[in-house]
Formats: sequence, C-alpha cells, structure tokens
Amino acid sequence: MEKRPVAYQIYSAREEAAQDLNAVLATLKGLGYDGVEFAGFYGHTAEEVKAMLDANGLVAISSHVPFVQIEADMFGVIAYHQAIGCKYIAVPYLDDKTRPGAPGFAHAIAVIDKFGRLLKEAGMTLLYHNHDFEFVTMSGMYGLDFLYEALPADVLKTEIDVCWVKYAGVNPADYIRKYAGRCPIVHLKDFVGRKEDGSTPYALIGLDENEKKDTQAFEFRPFGYGSQNVEEVVNAGIESGAEWFVIEQDMSIGRTPLEAAEMSIGTLKKIGLK
Repeated sequence: MEKRPVAYQIYSAREEAAQDLNAVLATLKGLGYDGVEFAGFYGHTAEEVKAMLDANGLVAISSHVPFVQIEADMFGVIAYHQAIGCKYIAVPYLDDKTRPGAPGFAHAIAVIDKFGRLLKEAGMTLLYHNHDFEFVTMSGMYGLDFLYEALPADVLKTEIDVCWVKYAGVNPADYIRKYAGRCPIVHLKDFVGRKEDGSTPYALIGLDENEKKDTQAFEFRPFGYGSQNVEEVVNAGIESGAEWFVIEQDMSIGRTPLEAAEMSIGTLKKIGLK
C-alpha cells in the first residue's frame, strides 16, 4: 500500500485540548501522527498555535470553521489560518435552516461559493465535510451531489466522512471514487450500529434536536474496530488522489480519546498506510 500522511481531528480530544493543547499535540506526534485538523483553537492566538505546531513537528493541514463564523468574518478566518500555515478549511456542518432541502440552502451555497473563491485567491482550498443529512434527494440527486454540482471543483473540494456516508446507507469506497481528483482529504471514522435501529449518533454529541432515548445501539469506535471495510476505504482514497487521511472519533467510550487515537493509527500502520 502507498504511504500517506495521517492527521488527527483535535475535536476528538476536545476536552483534553481545552486543558492543554500543547500536551495533546505532543502525544499525537509520539503516536505517529503527521498533522492535525483543528475545530477551534481554545483561546490561543495564531502565533501561539504555530509555535506549538512547530515545537511538536506537526502540520495544521486543515481546520473546521463554523458556517456562521465564515459568513461573518471571511477575511479574519483566512488571515488566522494563513498565520498557522493551514492549507485547507472545511465547512463542517450546516444547521437545519441551511442544509440541503432547507429554505436557506441556496444562501449557504452562495456563501460557500464566495468563501471558496477568496480562499483560492489566497492560495488555500475550501472543503465541505458531510454528515448523513446531505443524502436527502433533491433535483434527482443527493443534496451533497447537488452542492458539488453547483460549485466548480476549483472552488470547493470534498472532505468525505466515511462514517456518515455509510450511516446514510451508501458505500463509502464507491462514494470516494465518485469524487476522484476532488478529494484531497478523507475522514476516517468508524462505528457500530444501524440507522434503522432507532438510535441516533447526534444525541451522543449533543447535536440532535429530536434526541431519542435509546442511543446505546450506535457507538463511535476507533478506526478498524467497527463496521468499516478498512482497506477498501483507504485504497479508494489513495486511488482517488487523497493527499491526507484524518482520523476522527466524535466520542470515545470505555477509553480516553487519545487511547482511541493510538488504536486508530495502529490500524493504519497494520495495513501499511503508515
């Protein structure tokens, strides 16, 4: 298998990072990670973050920035991420007013288009990180495909999250290959449970507006310890031009997030990616 660098989504260890970001970065480097993907900076300035990254030999490959923050301060977002050397910024989530099928989706597309073009001018790249709700059908296609049809590939690229794709009932490897040449970063995330069993992963992380009581059937797992076909997904990413893979686990049950991070990168070492 061809080697690829691997990053870790800091959101996965958000409580630890809020306490001591530098210690988390040092641990990740020790585990064999090459970079990180941020989802907030825990009150640190760009200069502080860059110094911590440099001290630990890590790259800020990408960052999840809330849609509302992007819309409110595009140039400020760009300046901060330029200062830490971040190449990619991802729209991580659309709320129920702006996601596919909602009245505000057309507005969201316009904002994403504008920001993507500004990033391109700045020598950076905009990504869109999916969940399962983009797999509603609109205009005869998935909402996620509608978004990628609406915007050119040089303005918006994909950050396909294989957990949410599979949870939506779509084969992740097939979906990655669908966007070959447009998928510089692939999110590797594993889970057990099915969409049809009445459980909801959003309840686990506090994002479900209609939280079900029975959430035990769904559980996020370290990559390689759930339902994903590990080698199929990784090979699809390599074949489709992925530059980086990112490990993410929204919640770790029965072990600390960084213990889960060690298990996940261990899976990638075992199959020869690392």
